[in-house]
Amino acid sequence: MARMKFLCDADRCIDCNACVTACKNENEVPWGINRRRVVTINDGKPGERSVSMACMHCTDAPCASVCPVKCIYPTEDGIVLHDKDLCIGCGYCFYACPFGAPQYPQVGNFGSRGKMDKCTYCAGGGGPEAPGSAEEYAKYGSNRFGEGKLPLCAEMCSTKSLLAGDGDIIAQIYEERVEKRGYGSGAWGWTTAYHEDVKS
Repeated sequence: MARMKFLCDADRCIDCNACVTACKNENEVPWGINRRRVVTINDGKPGERSVSMACMHCTDAPCASVCPVKCIYPTEDGIVLHDKDLCIGCGYCFYACPFGAPQYPQVGNFGSRGKMDKCTYCAGGGGPEAPGSAEEYAKYGSNRFGEGKLPLCAEMCSTKSLLAGDGDIIAQIYEERVEKRGYGSGAWGWTTAYHEDVKS
């Protein structure tokens, strides 16, 4: 069975924020919440890279592991969904997520910030609402996945740096891109990430 994943090719991302805008418009995400954001590393320096960040729909999602009411769970397709009816707004998922994906919908004191919100991979919600219904859209946003479409953020990416779909196919596409760029085995690993040799 396919496992849905996102991958952002940092060599192609141009920091245009089309993915962020597409997500906000498609899902009518409230002001102050970004289910997707573009992070720039080494801003203004040689080697500057931009990466589109959101919920990465982890295989073993730490947000789901720490949720005391088990409202975050993976689907059969590997999409990590969130049931807002069960959520108590404790924020454990926010602290556990290495990507900062779950967010409070409001600013305020603990308990008054509301229930968490996160990327749904444009697959609707994790609650009891009927798929594609107005109730599901109001609570979770668009259900493009149910219509056989990819998340709009990936479809709107002008340079195709943001890929979405079956993880195996995405990995194959990225591998082909890396081979064409000529990085060889230096595309992965400690040496590339930290610019130093591994000491044994």
